[in-house]
Amino acid sequence: MTNRKLADIVKDQNPLLLAEHETVQQACCRMWERRSGSVLVVDEQQRLTGIFTGRDAVRALAEGKNAEIATLAHAMTPNPVTLTPDSRAIDALREMSNRGFRHLPIVESGRIWGVVSRNDFMGMEIDRLDEEDHLWECIR
Repeated sequence: MTNRKLADIVKDQNPLLLAEHETVQQACCRMWERRSGSVLVVDEQQRLTGIFTGRDAVRALAEGKNAEIATLAHAMTPNPVTLTPDSRAIDALREMSNRGFRHLPIVESGRIWGVVSRNDFMGMEIDRLDEEDHLWECIR
């Protein structure tokens, strides 16, 4: 189970995509409606340009941005790290853990497959990451 591919996790996923010109308020409303923790921000050609999460929303508000006016282009995390669908689930978990991400877009040759979050992973995958982290602590 620890060799599960990301393609299996995002199979048939319909990720929330919004344009760069949409507002923070619109994104937050859509996230709430879809019970989603993230929005993948795309350009006119539907290419991934950024990711917008709850953390980005909090940061935008803390900076005094008006959610009704501020666009995703100015509130998103641009050029997010991505993995391909043939990557393993443990690789995604490791990347998310090492970089402090909660969401990771899955993209291949410009095609958006979906997005994974820590909730998408199974106990065995999380246990393996915890075991790896423990081994690294012992080595250091």
